[in-house]
Amino acid sequence: MRVISGFLRGREIKGYTIDGTRPTMDRVKESMFAIIQDYISGSVCLDLFAGTGNLGIEAISNGAKKVYFNDKNKIACKIIKQTIDKFEISDKCEILNKDYLDALDYYKENHIKFNIVFLDPPYDNKVITEIFKTLYRKRLLKKDAIVVCEYTDQTIEEEYFDVIKSKNYGYKKVGIYVQKK
Repeated sequence: MRVISGFLRGREIKGYTIDGTRPTMDRVKESMFAIIQDYISGSVCLDLFAGTGNLGIEAISNGAKKVYFNDKNKIACKIIKQTIDKFEISDKCEILNKDYLDALDYYKENHIKFNIVFLDPPYDNKVITEIFKTLYRKRLLKKDAIVVCEYTDQTIEEEYFDVIKSKNYGYKKVGIYVQKK
């Protein structure tokens, strides 16, 4: 697995063999980042189910100011730390090792808001609608923020968000949402 674009293009990202991780395929990631490219420069991002850190690292490579990585797997967090140290981007990163709801509480308590949130939870965890509600209720998004979701067969209730783009990649789906005004 490699960074596909930006100043880190071609650099190898480790960790794709960690139990419980399911890294985003390069063609899906390439299409996703082409769609959100105009949102990335100078943004503050959250990679909530970070796994290898693949999406957050791609965001930094394309101009994100800061990325908050969160994963409840300690080994995944260790690998992300090694990768960002190797890439010399640790000044743009913060890593949390928490359950996703505890992480969202932490960001609220510390007054951290995001321009972009990446949601790629384990496919058997149908939590995206719950996270949408939590992001809205805790006011964790900056004005015109987007939420990028990768999922399979779950139905996402969009009570607080409008879909900008939705695309199927085989059995996977990618949806990009913006908070309703």
